[in-house]
Amino acid sequence: MNFASVRIITDDVDRLVEFYEKVTGIAAERPAPVFAEIVLPSGTLAIGHSQTAQLFGADSVVAASNRTVIIELRVENIEAEYARLKPWVDQWVQEPTTMPWGNRSMLFRDPDGNLVNLFEPASEAAIERFGDR
Repeated sequence: MNFASVRIITDDVDRLVEFYEKVTGIAAERPAPVFAEIVLPSGTLAIGHSQTAQLFGADSVVAASNRTVIIELRVENIEAEYARLKPWVDQWVQEPTTMPWGNRSMLFRDPDGNLVNLFEPASEAAIERFGDR
């Protein structure tokens, strides 16, 4: 089994695509106006319009209502990413902080309120844990 993607359902695909293109620095692929994919080496972040949720069954997903999942992206330099993103991220949850498990991490919300964690392994154990993944 291989991890393929995480999909965010939104009422405003263009706004969320623009946000994640800025965060990742990767242009989204747009196979349809109601769907986009940001393809990263480790997996894909998919963004679908709430209209597509009807294909999964009535009320199966609700846009902009997540409070349990964190989208996590490993970066090379957390301080540089913080400086780059600080001017245009509207809602910061945590500025760069070293976590007990050894990652240096910062958290913010995307325009739909989804939590995003950018992190850099900082301790020797964290660096070893991530190795060449």
